[in-house]
Amino acid sequence: MDMVVERCCGLDVHKDTVVACVRTPGKGGRRDQETRTFGTMTADLLALRDWLCAMDVTLCGMESTGVYWKCVFYVLEDDIECWLLNARHLRNVPGKKTDVKDAEWICQLVEHGLVSPSFVPPKPIRELRDLTRYRKAQIEERGREAQRLDKVLQDAGLKLSSVATDILGKSGRDMLEALVSGTRDPEVLAELARGRLRSKIPMLRRALEGRFSANHALIVSTILAKLDFLEEAIAGLSDNIEVLIGPFEVEVALLDTIPGVDRRIAECLIAEIGVDMDRFSTSARLSSWAGMCPGNNESGGRRRSGRTRKGSKWLAANLAEAAEAAGRSKNTYLGAQFQRLRGRLGHAKARKAVEHSMLVATFHVLDQRVPYADLGADWFQKRRPDAHARRLARQIEALGYRVSIEPAEAA
Repeated sequence: MDMVVERCCGLDVHKDTVVACVRTPGKGGRRDQETRTFGTMTADLLALRDWLCAMDVTLCGMESTGVYWKCVFYVLEDDIECWLLNARHLRNVPGKKTDVKDAEWICQLVEHGLVSPSFVPPKPIRELRDLTRYRKAQIEERGREAQRLDKVLQDAGLKLSSVATDILGKSGRDMLEALVSGTRDPEVLAELARGRLRSKIPMLRRALEGRFSANHALIVSTILAKLDFLEEAIAGLSDNIEVLIGPFEVEVALLDTIPGVDRRIAECLIAEIGVDMDRFSTSARLSSWAGMCPGNNESGGRRRSGRTRKGSKWLAANLAEAAEAAGRSKNTYLGAQFQRLRGRLGHAKARKAVEHSMLVATFHVLDQRVPYADLGADWFQKRRPDAHARRLARQIEALGYRVSIEPAEAA
């Protein structure tokens, strides 16, 4: 096979060790190979970097192994071009497997150009990604705590969630704090209702009659304290994200024009895919990388299951949230697409289709630096008017009428 990279290195990364194999030109057209093992402490990684620089290595490939690759990648990236390689592309032939052989195999694949690098965003995007992902985790944890709170209330026989839409609203918090402080009288608790909830005071009196014990009070007070902590943590993370997202305000504003995408979702999209779409070159490649398009699995003329590949779970979660909102939007292409597919494919597949459309729109908005241009809710009718007319005619004929379709005369 042809040699593509003259001086390259393959790294087999583990939690405590890194095995490095370097291949360089030798005498008589041969290839020299040297393998060394380093630790993963910062001092050891700096020694690895110095050795690779001394060997004039121009390209270093490493397998994506959990989070262990990150510290190695970040130490080397400023001095040597580093490629993060998909583990699915590095499967060796069966036989004896050692760390040294893995490093040699990775080095040979890089040497002959048989692998391609995975997407690793630049440092500003990585820092933003760390914060948006952690904020997303805290938001999800807040939701879980709210569910635990309702579970405790149900155990105590209090049906507050059956009357109040939000048990953590102002009225709900007042009632919960009163319960924790020792108030058990349903009439007193119901009088704490505010706003439109006061019209439901008779129902609240019935819902707040239960067997709320001291044990329940302890658990509820702990949950409320944790919810307050999570709210404060989320607000602090959002403030720091506001600072890091500053250089990308133009991109955030452009993404905000897509139905279903608000500022928080726009921040998360930028954190996951960056703002430079040249890295993906086409929307199809971005969709494939994200696991938002079906795969091809055909053999002998028969098509088998084309399940989507696994992509970033963080990107998928944010797209799913945005697609749910876009599916409920009125007079938009995305809303019409969701409603059109839901009856035929079901909710989940229709949402996945909308997620794909939104990701394609995200690519073009970021690539061309233009706002989102909605095709309109009637796009599917205008795209193929003859087919739409025939479909309507079949529906009318199914009701027992005779229909003939003739084109209108041009004015």
